[in-house]
Amino acid sequence: MNFDLKEILTASMILFAVIDIIGSIPIIIDLRKKVGHIQSEKASIVAGLLMIVFLFIGKEILNLIGIDVNSFAVAGSFILFFIALEMILGVQLYKDDAPETAAVVPLAFPLIAGAGTMTSILSLRAEYQPINIVIAIVINIIFVYVVLKSSGRIEKVLGKQGINVVRKIFGVILLAIAVKLFATNIKGLF
Repeated sequence: MNFDLKEILTASMILFAVIDIIGSIPIIIDLRKKVGHIQSEKASIVAGLLMIVFLFIGKEILNLIGIDVNSFAVAGSFILFFIALEMILGVQLYKDDAPETAAVVPLAFPLIAGAGTMTSILSLRAEYQPINIVIAIVINIIFVYVVLKSSGRIEKVLGKQGINVVRKIFGVILLAIAVKLFATNIKGLF
């Protein structure tokens, strides 16, 4: 096992930016108002398991349908690019129907472990050791759980403007990550 603190920190920051649980607080609060109780534990565990399973068999799934990791990473860089634009510009490019319950489906997937997260995990797998990515996933899931449990208090502390500032900062970081991901993997296609 090759533990590398730099890889763990980098992967953690990338996943933190992509998952954007701080930026999702308004969505979480809205869900709580619509359906009542949010199952924080269940959503966190399921999202973590989805990410870890995809880390180890995602590449095989892609191979099964004839897509290489570089192609997936380049496509993922576009997804990350658009997610970053949404965060920075405050626009919504993709709109999903409002969920009827705040169970696993709207929280674990696609809010926490969505397409951007899965793309990032596969992209990270191309560059980092799997054990470091698993540790980064666990760190993020713990943080997600804490945020889900205390979203009401976080909203009061940061306020709407504070949440918007944090979202924009992570949007810029995510935009830079998308550009790097594209530049790194586009060479592998040619």
